Amino acid sequence: QVQLVESGGGLVQAGGSLRLSCTASVRTFSSYAMAWFRQAPGKEREFIGASWWSTGSTFYADSVKDRFTISRDNAKNTVYLQVNSLKPEDTAVYYCAANYKGNIVYSNSRQGYNYWGQGTQVTVSS
Repeated sequence: QVQLVESGGGLVQAGGSLRLSCTASVRTFSSYAMAWFRQAPGKEREFIGASWWSTGSTFYADSVKDRFTISRDNAKNTVYLQVNSLKPEDTAVYYCAANYKGNIVYSNSRQGYNYWGQGTQVTVSS
């Protein structure tokens, strides 16, 4: 059973930064596509970006690519989301997701991932 545990959320003022972490309980972390999503109250879960297992590349939703950065440490089974210049509209629950040797066709959608963390709350005050 794959478990994903996120951490690093919290309350931050607008303009601030946070680094979220997601650690996976898997044997071959490098073979997992890892992604970050977020869900604000009353809204659908939104793709933020992903770190791809086969190429090592990262890609992002246009809405965040100038402020958010994904990185991964395969030795620690951990993927990170650095979030900078936070805005009140970034307030959401942030989720980590994973898929073993995921299909890049579905890389930016929920259906592309079959393992999810419990989420970590990020609240940005104005």
